[in-house]
Amino acid sequence: MLAELRMESILAELEKEQAVSVAQLCQLTGASEATIRRDLNELARRGKLNKVHGGALPIREEFRGEEPNMDAKRQLHTPEKMRIARYAAGLITNDDVVYLDAGSTVMHMVEYIQAPNATFVTNSMECAQRLPGRGLRAYVLGGVIKPGTLAIVGCEAVEGLKRYNFTKTFLGANGIAVGPGFTTPDPEDAMVKSTAAAHARETWVLADSSKFGTITAASVLPLGGAGIITDRLEDRRYLEYTDIQVV
Repeated sequence: MLAELRMESILAELEKEQAVSVAQLCQLTGASEATIRRDLNELARRGKLNKVHGGALPIREEFRGEEPNMDAKRQLHTPEKMRIARYAAGLITNDDVVYLDAGSTVMHMVEYIQAPNATFVTNSMECAQRLPGRGLRAYVLGGVIKPGTLAIVGCEAVEGLKRYNFTKTFLGANGIAVGPGFTTPDPEDAMVKSTAAAHARETWVLADSSKFGTITAASVLPLGGAGIITDRLEDRRYLEYTDIQVV
């Protein structure tokens, strides 16, 4: 059996059984243990399955319904967020018109921006306070302020975004998954994010590796709708859909 056909058989068996052993796959395909182990290594490298001792398990995605408040977010994955924010800030040049949303990683970008003549628009109350402190020109959207995250959302925010044309948009996301794409728990927040992306020449989602394989209630964009800046990428499937910068 050709290698690609054999690997298709392995994936089909895994989908049916939800767990497969090397011995089981040898019997299924007629291949040796060494060959099956090589196939499992290759499929794991492609992000098609999770290889475990003696066999393989499917890649499972987790649904999360609740959104932590900003204080809780600040305590999570802080070193990773700082690396991601520093890299993202380095993409901004003096000629840019930039949208910064209210993601906790996006907020850290303000500390690293080295483009004093760029123009910034934000729906984040925290970014709105920090940007002028760095001597940066900033515009704030109108709308409803969400308790907990201090993001400005609602129809007024969406309509305000339609007046702008951004060279770069930077968004946070609560979940990244192959099917639903980029997601967030709040539909109003999702609408603001997707509108900002629709009015941008270039969109980046800033997300630490814990966000991959997670789905939340409201879809923002398909995976092809934005590049990703992250600290680690274990599931190689995502490279098939968009540009990913690992920092």
